[in-house]
Amino acid sequence: MKKCEILILLAGVILLSVAVGTQADLSNEQVYSLFRQANEAFSEANAAKADSAQTEKLYEKAILSYEKIIRDEQIENAKLYYNLANAYFLNRDIGRAILNYRRAERLDGDNADIQKNLAFARSRRIDQVKVKTEKRILQTLFFWHYDFSVKTRFLLSLICVGIICISCTIMIWLGRRGWAVIIAVISAILLVGLTSSVAVDVQGQEKVCGVIIAEEVVAYQGDGQNYPASFKDPLHAGMEFDLIQRRGDWLHIKLSDNSLGWIRDTSAELI
Repeated sequence: MKKCEILILLAGVILLSVAVGTQADLSNEQVYSLFRQANEAFSEANAAKADSAQTEKLYEKAILSYEKIIRDEQIENAKLYYNLANAYFLNRDIGRAILNYRRAERLDGDNADIQKNLAFARSRRIDQVKVKTEKRILQTLFFWHYDFSVKTRFLLSLICVGIICISCTIMIWLGRRGWAVIIAVISAILLVGLTSSVAVDVQGQEKVCGVIIAEEVVAYQGDGQNYPASFKDPLHAGMEFDLIQRRGDWLHIKLSDNSLGWIRDTSAELI
């Protein structure tokens, strides 16, 4: 290849890099601008008169902007989903509010604001499925598994490992001291419980969950409307479920009380 051809090729590469970099900068600026517009619309809606048409339009504007960032820019973070959930909740869409609180929780399970708003949104939905006695007992006995996030349990596991190492070092240098043995044993028991809890959650991450977003939907005993209804009453927006399987445009779901049913996939979204 001649020197002039090499120079032309290098110049083309440089110009292409500059063009790509400029395009990325513009894209970032557009995303920040869209996010700022969404936050401004949300703030204006909060300041506007309640139950007014203008308030509803402002919340819808904020929702569209947040969703555009998620959909078009493929940006996912807890804060974005949290803001989107708040906008849906204040716009009286309980189903999509719970859906996006759950998505925010998946990314930041330790966030107290997310947990508080999710619990409040759940309290406002029509369907309140009672937790079975056996599950309530398990939630009480193994509170760390249900109340602490995976990140917190993993950090506690590392602390237990450190305490065990320190206790063993003390026993090596100073001899077997009763208090050191007790601390090491207790830490080992906690370590087994915490690591087992983390392992269960890691395996459970393959589980697919969802939320009903339709105002109400009839659940059937099979994947078709010719089957009998699974429940006396229809399910309503905000009901959460575990997905068992998908068959065509039907979802086989399990509720928190282990009851089963089939619903149209258009009536729900997966987390």
